[in-house]
Amino acid sequence: MIAYPDASFLCSLYRRQEHSPAAITYREKMTEPLHVTALLQFEFLQAIRLQVWAHAQDKKRGYSQSEADQMMTDWTSDVASGVIEMVQCDSLLVLDMAERLSVQHTARTGHRTLDILHVATAVHLRAAEFLTFDQRQKSLARAAGLKTPL
Repeated sequence: MIAYPDASFLCSLYRRQEHSPAAITYREKMTEPLHVTALLQFEFLQAIRLQVWAHAQDKKRGYSQSEADQMMTDWTSDVASGVIEMVQCDSLLVLDMAERLSVQHTARTGHRTLDILHVATAVHLRAAEFLTFDQRQKSLARAAGLKTPL
């Protein structure tokens, strides 16, 4: 079974947050690698870098460079060891699916571009489950026929 995560799930795995216990418990029960595309990897790593910038602006926000470095080291190790599997997708097919999802849902329920792209990617990859802690994205994933176990 393929389970496709979003950035909220990855952030909860790699940094202690409100949803970390649920993300860690779910990941520990998985028997296969977590499937990730280059787009999702970029979003996740960019989010880490943005938190470093936020922390530099205001020490009460974001997190330190050393914490970010540890998250990126852990990520790189998990990709190298196969815990995270980088998968290919057909970007034209994903964009076509994303456009259909946008037409069907965005005007009525409001969805961000990357959220739609990640759900479309999960559908394209024939994922059985979509892993997110974002309620709006969860509703879109369900509408697209994906299970959302979290």
